[in-house]
Amino acid sequence: MTMIPSPETLVKVESISHFYGESDSKTQVLFDNNLSVGAGEITIMTGPSGSGKTTLLTLIGGLREVQAGALTVLGTPLTGISRKDQQLLRRRIGFIFQLHNLFESLTAIENVLMATRIAGVRDEVGRAQGIEVLKRLGLGHRIDYKPRALSGGQRQRVAIARALVNRPKLILADEPTAALDKASGRDVVDYLKELTTECSSAVIMVTHDHRVLDTADRVVNMIDGRIVSNTLVKQAIEICEFLRRIELFIRFSPTELGAIADQMTVRYYKQGDPLIQQNDIGEEFFILGSGEVDVLIDQGSGPGRVSTLGAGSAFGERALLTGERRAASIIASQDCKAYVLSKTNFDAAVKGSPDFRTQLQRMYLSR
Repeated sequence: MTMIPSPETLVKVESISHFYGESDSKTQVLFDNNLSVGAGEITIMTGPSGSGKTTLLTLIGGLREVQAGALTVLGTPLTGISRKDQQLLRRRIGFIFQLHNLFESLTAIENVLMATRIAGVRDEVGRAQGIEVLKRLGLGHRIDYKPRALSGGQRQRVAIARALVNRPKLILADEPTAALDKASGRDVVDYLKELTTECSSAVIMVTHDHRVLDTADRVVNMIDGRIVSNTLVKQAIEICEFLRRIELFIRFSPTELGAIADQMTVRYYKQGDPLIQQNDIGEEFFILGSGEVDVLIDQGSGPGRVSTLGAGSAFGERALLTGERRAASIIASQDCKAYVLSKTNFDAAVKGSPDFRTQLQRMYLSR
């Protein structure tokens, strides 16, 4: 099967664990975490204080050494990375922290120019870029002010401008809107959204600010050092929209639909690729997100097409419910996207909802 390429992966976290202290005082703070973040995504990390969000963020930023697991950022493996390569990687990342760390002796634009100079940008070009970003963040009238003449929120926006002026491919932000009012916070997240769109950048943001959740493409929730949920928001909404139009799920609540959507994965197929093969053991349930597929049955003289299914169609549940082998093949008749639920999660949905089981049985008996 040939998959249609998915967006470029900029951050890949694989089985990452982390410890503080040594010997008897050694404490594990991250436990076997996995996460992939693609170009063009805003990922928001939530969870209670002390759950490991900032620790994971600093590992991704190359500010801590990888102790266990594997971590690849912007194509660079961080396990065993040299100090020089680590520094070079950091220059490609925009960091936004709660403490702004501005140079008190420099004006707003001069603080921003520190980042462009490190990147080797000529001052006249860097100054133009810096002024543009400061204006975009509502500080056009404070360009030549030093930090002591700025409010806390204005100082934070200068620090954000410094992090974003080079339009980095990856932006790591720890509570970037905590010191900002509603309007200023919205300016910041809207600009971050622009960068993901225009530059195919990725943003990973630790925040407790529910005002910015609507900008998220992915929401990751951490508890006690573990990623306990990882939801692609737009994808989950799209799946729920499909689910609630399917007879099987028509009586499910939004919460129940969301729980199922969270367990589904997206898969891409090219024209001619098989989604299901006749006589195979049923292992997955499918909802077609886009494109079309042909249903083919081979009765001994070769496969014959019996129908064509389009976006929103569901298939594959019969073999999961009955244990029979697949009764037909499903072949992509054009490039398509499918949402897939494993047999384990399908069985859990059936077990957890008697109404769901009844509808499945009714559907099966009507065929």
